[in-house]
Amino acid sequence: MKVLVTGSAGHLGEALVRTLREAGHVVVGLDIKPSPFTNVVGSVSDKALVNGCMVGVEAVFHTATLHKPHVVTHSMQNFIETNVSGTLVLLEAAKAHGVGAFVFTSTTSMFGDALRPPPGTPATWVTEDIQPIPKNIYGVTKTAAEDLCHLFHRKHGLNCIILRTSRFFPEEDDNKAKRDQYDDNNAKANEFLFRRVELEDVVSAHIAAANRASQLGFGKYIISATTPFLQEDLHGLNTNAVAIVEKRAPGYREVYQQLGWQMFDTIDRVYVNDAARADLGWSPKYDFFYFLECLRDGHYPRSVIAQLVGSKGYHDQEFEEGPYPVQ
Repeated sequence: MKVLVTGSAGHLGEALVRTLREAGHVVVGLDIKPSPFTNVVGSVSDKALVNGCMVGVEAVFHTATLHKPHVVTHSMQNFIETNVSGTLVLLEAAKAHGVGAFVFTSTTSMFGDALRPPPGTPATWVTEDIQPIPKNIYGVTKTAAEDLCHLFHRKHGLNCIILRTSRFFPEEDDNKAKRDQYDDNNAKANEFLFRRVELEDVVSAHIAAANRASQLGFGKYIISATTPFLQEDLHGLNTNAVAIVEKRAPGYREVYQQLGWQMFDTIDRVYVNDAARADLGWSPKYDFFYFLECLRDGHYPRSVIAQLVGSKGYHDQEFEEGPYPVQ
């Protein structure tokens, strides 16, 4: 099968190109940055270039985007040109060339302020039914791009699957207070309870989405590690998370104590992947329990593909307050 991967020099893009090539597919990698995984250097907003890339393509994996850490370093117009106009150019080309599956990498960040319950109230149980309230231009443009995908499915019959991925980046947290309080591996392990997913599982979700696109036609799915929490835990999570984690993951405290780690005091949201597992046939491997077993064996778990891709960062410069110019 011939596929197009946009953002092929990026974290997820490279992982997809590596995996798809290894599986024997013909992969066209498109990115504005040259890389060993980029066949074509250029912008997703370039209509002629994109149409040339789309010839003979059966599936598109659209991962190219400006991210949240770019909010201060790039203009709102930059975000619109890349995240909205670029997606439109790709959708038009996919329609024109009869592409069978268009998989769009979205983000749970687009939910925005819908994920912030007031202190002392229950944590948010985040399913696909939650209505987004974007809090920055990143969320606004990803929401708009999702709407374009839906439009092209309804008007033109293009099979589009939207994957709202939770955190899978290896870089440090964009919140300085959290960086200062928690060891980076500690914070990431905690997040596997409610808002993180391993790169290998993100890749497998994209491939599953492409395989099911013709059957489903259209769908939006949250891609995050399977949580051990239940809806009955929500009030306790946002007031005393430690007690709930001890209930759902007995024995975690012993492992954490040996490492000098600590659990978050409160957890304000829980991403739920039930729909993705049911509709896409997706079986994520990495969750909090997998992490605990690896930690008991003396190593921090990272998938092979994550180790190969490594850390790329979001900017070419360093900032005084840390890896990002915004918190």
